Amino acid sequence: MSIETFCGMAPVIPVLTVDDAATAPDLAKALVAGGLPVLEVTLRTPAALDAVKAMVAAVPDAVVGVGTVMNPADMAASAVAGAKFAVSPGCTDAIVAASKAEGVPLLPGVATPSEAMRATEHGLEILKFFPAEQNGGAPVLRAWAAPLRRIRFCPTGGVSPSNAPDYLSLPNVVCVGGSWVAPKDAVAAGDWARIEALAREAAALPRG
Repeated sequence: MSIETFCGMAPVIPVLTVDDAATAPDLAKALVAGGLPVLEVTLRTPAALDAVKAMVAAVPDAVVGVGTVMNPADMAASAVAGAKFAVSPGCTDAIVAASKAEGVPLLPGVATPSEAMRATEHGLEILKFFPAEQNGGAPVLRAWAAPLRRIRFCPTGGVSPSNAPDYLSLPNVVCVGGSWVAPKDAVAAGDWARIEALAREAAALPRG
């Protein structure tokens, strides 16, 4: 599947930092049950790749990707773990080449029009706007819609239930990435019902 397909499956992609891989299957089950099948597990903890493997093995309905992919080694490890897509905070020639070599679709981060235009030179037209709020938020993407008319975005970074509708109403936004659907205290407590409820609310957010 393509990044376009993944981004079209739900209005929100949960951005997950997993400290204990043992929690990963139940976390994935709760999010998928709530209507968010596409999951990004960030490479920010030692447990991340084991969490991806556990989700892939235990929750076949989950589309599991890896985030914070920084270099070709990260991309290769993500592919071995079973990732269906990769997310990077930036866009470099090496990351794009590794994505193609591993056959793992890439959602790269951009923060300026020049970076977005450079990504299109690699054939990438769905990009992560990151960090979204710190770079001007929804008003910036609204201003980009006409000049960067072929490019669509998944804003991530500072996205919350309060501002997600602003992003999702824009014609050049396909989905948003956010961590609020899996609060650390809920994961630590095994409160999967709470996480499923948060996912259900996020899945119901309208897109413009």
